[in-house]
Amino acid sequence: MAGEENPASALIDGRIKELGGWRGETLAKVREIVRSADPEIIEEWKWETPVWSRGGIICTGEAYKKAVKLTFPKGASLDDPMGLFNSSLEGKVRRAIDIHEGGKIDEAALADLIRAAVALNLEGKKKP
Repeated sequence: MAGEENPASALIDGRIKELGGWRGETLAKVREIVRSADPEIIEEWKWETPVWSRGGIICTGEAYKKAVKLTFPKGASLDDPMGLFNSSLEGKVRRAIDIHEGGKIDEAALADLIRAAVALNLEGKKKP
């Protein structure tokens, strides 16, 4: 249909607007980085949260009072040479990035991490 938009994208737009301030700006910036890292990533809305997927979940974008959190469900299996993961480090499977007010986002490193998560998901899909 002409003008058809992903309903999840509209919900994410609404969440960004609802948050406003630094959290809305941060979530919008993260979304921009995720979408530009791989144009085939799909936006979804699960658990009242933005979710980005390709071959499986890449990451979620959660907003809390003092942080915007990107949770990578398979983060423990990803190389993180720039040390972006700063939360959920004790887990055996997932890892997260907490971005606090005034925090800087290393856009290139985050895009690399997203592409690595996509590659890991797609690699898993190829196995019998």
